[in-house]
Formats: sequence, C-alpha cells, structure tokens
Amino acid sequence: MIELKNVSIAAGEFRVSDLSFQLQRGEHVVLMGRTGRGKTTILEAICGLRPVTSGQILLGNVDVTKWDPADRRIGYVPQDLALFPTLRVHEHFAFALTIQKKPREAIEARVNEIADLLGVRGLLPRFIQGLSGGESQRVALGRALAAEPPVLLLDEPLSALDDATRLEIRGLLKQVQQKTGVTILHVTHNRQDAEALADRVLVLEDGRVSEAGNGG
Repeated sequence: MIELKNVSIAAGEFRVSDLSFQLQRGEHVVLMGRTGRGKTTILEAICGLRPVTSGQILLGNVDVTKWDPADRRIGYVPQDLALFPTLRVHEHFAFALTIQKKPREAIEARVNEIADLLGVRGLLPRFIQGLSGGESQRVALGRALAAEPPVLLLDEPLSALDDATRLEIRGLLKQVQQKTGVTILHVTHNRQDAEALADRVLVLEDGRVSEAGNGG
C-alpha cells in the first residue's frame, strides 16, 4: 500500500538518509524513536508537506514523490492537531469534501457518517474552543478520515491525553481501523501504546529504520 524506497530528507541540521520500509494494506504500523530523531519529518514527507532530497514514495505502486499533498489523498493528524478555533466541528469534517466540490447532500451524509463512527454527533455544531483533549483528538481524526483516505498518518495522537482518555482513544483507533480498513502509520515514543495498537513496530535510530517485531 505504501512504500519508501531509499528516501533521504533534509530537515535543518538533521537528515534522514536512505530510508526504506513498507506498509501492507490495512496494517497498523507504529514508528518509534527518541525525540528529535526525524519521526515527524518522515510523516511530513509521506503526505507531501516536506520534500525529499532523493528516493521514492509509492502509494499502491504509484510514485507520488513529486505530487502535491492534496493529490496524495493521505489523512494526517499532526501532534498539535492543527484545528481551527473559528470553525465548527461540522466544518472541520466537511473541509476536504468541500474542496473536492462534492455535492452538498454527499457532504452531509459523510459528515454524519464520520460523526457516528467517532461518537461526536452531538459536537457537530460546536466550535473547537472548549472541547476536551479527547474530543479534540476525535475531531482531528474525523477531519483526516472524511475524504476516505487509504492511508492515515498519526503523530503522537495519545501523548497529550490523561490515562483514561488515552485508553478510550486507543479503543477508538482500533474500532476505526476495523470499520474502515485504513492503513495506519503511527508515530509514538510510548511502548505501551505501540504494543496495544501495532501489527508491527519499527524503530528509527540515526536516520534509519529497523524492525522491532510485532505489537500486541
């Protein structure tokens, strides 16, 4: 489904060099590594927010290395969520669909479908300000999933949550994958999250990835 072939990325003084790995369709793969080792940089390169200096990024055997982010159809939830305080939850879910010029009826149906999947139907008319951490995480997931991407990238999705909410969102991520079949690449430094969610765990060290085995 997604493959990096000998990818190198420059990020300031830090470089990811000659990186190669792949994810199969429907896998939940966790990428671990210490802070500042380039995990976020890799996600940004996959979704097109950061250029690569060499190598290829393939989605379904199609080389998308030079494609614009919108053309890649990859869902991305950054660590800071990047939600817009002036938009309602409904508008976040409808955002990508509106850009794609979907019919209004189709947008409404998809917004409601995502809201039901994530258990946030009651939040649709609300603004982001005042939502809890768990609610905000659900909104960010919904926005990323609304356009039905085949691949979902998650950057530390559980790091800012309390223990009870962390367990809740873990369960939600499992449910989302079971119901949608989306392929997930999930960055974390938390081994418990990796063991609970991952089909496979990869470790990034010194700009290279090694296989650490299976998750839970």
